[in-house]
Amino acid sequence: MKTTPAPRRPRLRVGMVNFINTAPIYLPWKEMGEDPRFEVTEAPPTRLNRLLAEGRLDVGLVSAFAYAQLHARTAIFPDLGISATGPVGSVILYSRVPVEELDGRTIRLTPHSATSVHLLRILLEDILGLRPRYVTGELPPPHLRDPSMGAYLAIGDEALRLAADPDPWIRLDLADIWRRRTGLPFVFAVWAVRKEAWRRDPEAVRALYRRLRSCLRAGRAALGRISRAVAPRIPMSPEACLDYLRGIELDLDAAKRRGLRHFFRRLHALGALPEVPALELLPLPGDDAAEAPPAVRSLAS
Repeated sequence: MKTTPAPRRPRLRVGMVNFINTAPIYLPWKEMGEDPRFEVTEAPPTRLNRLLAEGRLDVGLVSAFAYAQLHARTAIFPDLGISATGPVGSVILYSRVPVEELDGRTIRLTPHSATSVHLLRILLEDILGLRPRYVTGELPPPHLRDPSMGAYLAIGDEALRLAADPDPWIRLDLADIWRRRTGLPFVFAVWAVRKEAWRRDPEAVRALYRRLRSCLRAGRAALGRISRAVAPRIPMSPEACLDYLRGIELDLDAAKRRGLRHFFRRLHALGALPEVPALELLPLPGDDAAEAPPAVRSLAS
């Protein structure tokens, strides 16, 4: 009697970002070769946020704000993310006037990061008491820029490229301001997993987590080589790229979780979130969540 083969498991749908700040994970991932267990989508963070929310991804590197919106349906890898303890170098408010003069002025916002936009609002409105006007859109070339625009919020590779822009910008690093005002690191992105994907195929999720951690270890060990490989994208010197990547932190330790919780509390106070979400960590080895019960672990801190 012929036996019917077991149906093939669907591949885990994974969303990745190919910015310079993810290169220490992204390049080792590509160098390891394709893994048939994973179907990878590369896109900017805002698109991955939407795909995860729509159920078209199972796991994604998404913004901290997107996780706050999706926290009831997702949990996060316990020690992976994108953060900075001090200057980050790639979430920058480029201002034509000193920051205290932005009250009532127009700030153009990148359309590519809800987290950075909300961080800017917290710093300007909640902490500094300013009330600028906001418009969303890409920064036009210099000859097409509206002279009434007071500032532009740039992220990622664009923020690095604008260092050579001809406009006489005042450069304000939002992660640095956050650190000086709160004493905490700032978490820009987390690896979020839909809870239904964890229930359906926990082994595939564990395999992805192990591979990402292996990529991060490999990337940290080869940071000089990675800097030389990705610096021409901006372009910037390999030395400047190495300095930049050394300021990008791709873990999610206890201090960063405290920073993330503080960000959520500030968002709730600003009216951007209906509640302060819990951080739910998948019970995966490699950090202090390893002994968590077999579902998700909720942090109260």
